[in-house]
Amino acid sequence: QVQLAEAGGGLVQAGDSLRLFCVASGRGFSGYAVAWFRQAPGEEREFVGRISWSGRTIYPKSVEGRFTISRDNAKNTVYLQMSSLKPEDTAVYYCGASLTNYGDSPKDYEYWGQGTQVTVSS
Repeated sequence: QVQLAEAGGGLVQAGDSLRLFCVASGRGFSGYAVAWFRQAPGEEREFVGRISWSGRTIYPKSVEGRFTISRDNAKNTVYLQMSSLKPEDTAVYYCGASLTNYGDSPKDYEYWGQGTQVTVSS
């Protein structure tokens, strides 16, 4: 079992970059797949990318080329590097983790952080 905490959100301008952190506590984090999702007010939680235990990454077309996920297992941390940010990227960003699943749905992940707000002004 792991506990997750996101950090790094804030208010930025369109075109800026921002790096989010998903820090885990608990044992065996290196074996977990981790995904990032975002949720805007009134919207469903949206998949923005995932990284396997081995470091393989997958992104949806909406963020491909702008967002990059990486992990440092020695620091129990997964990063979401976001560049060329747009106002439509404004949302609360969450990381989720799973030992057994590696999918694009929030239902695939058992462990979640509390989220971090990202606001992109035009």
